[in-house]
Amino acid sequence: MRPRHVVVRDIRRTTADLLDALAASGVAATHEAQGRAGLLATDIRPIQTDAVVAGSAVTVLSHPGDNLMVHAAVEVCRPGDVLVVALTAPSTDGMIGDLLATSLRAHGVVGIVTEAGIRDTTTLRAMDFPVWARAVSAQGTVKATPGSVNVPVVCAGQLIEPGDAVVADADGVVRVPRLAVAEVVDAVRERLASEERKRAQLAAGTLGVDMYGLRPLLADLGVVYVDVDADR
Repeated sequence: MRPRHVVVRDIRRTTADLLDALAASGVAATHEAQGRAGLLATDIRPIQTDAVVAGSAVTVLSHPGDNLMVHAAVEVCRPGDVLVVALTAPSTDGMIGDLLATSLRAHGVVGIVTEAGIRDTTTLRAMDFPVWARAVSAQGTVKATPGSVNVPVVCAGQLIEPGDAVVADADGVVRVPRLAVAEVVDAVRERLASEERKRAQLAAGTLGVDMYGLRPLLADLGVVYVDVDADR
């Protein structure tokens, strides 16, 4: 029988070149390129501005108000990882502060995504350590309840498996399944090239209704253009 609470030491990670490509593309393009899937709930917000990270997920399943398993996770983190903290029940307690962030950074973690709260935000911003969280709260936590590390979790409405790619920026957080990352990167590149062509057309004055061929749709939907007599 598998133990109820585990810390999985070794996981398969997304390769650095693919992560770099996703970081360069950003959350919005990545989300669109994989069929508008994988976006975490919109209340998971950055505590800083202009930060962009893409890393392999090290997942944590924690009891609310308890950061014991976050401490346990530090040992298995590797350079380039993103720590993803999910909870067994809703909580906005400040589970991670600057001391844990200092430890995570020392082990190469590039950012944190948590559906709980974060604390010591002024120090974290000064450290330039990227965090996406559901809340900012000075409410402290205990270290008493077992959980698991590197197991599948549901974080902010999305299933995230260990080693999946996690991309986070000012637009939010998106998950890309590890086995689909290469395909998504190709799709993102095609999408960005298409957007660049459209951007050039729009900058030259082309209307979106013409570029996207929307006039027939407007007509089918019953939209009528009317010229108003200026003398009336």
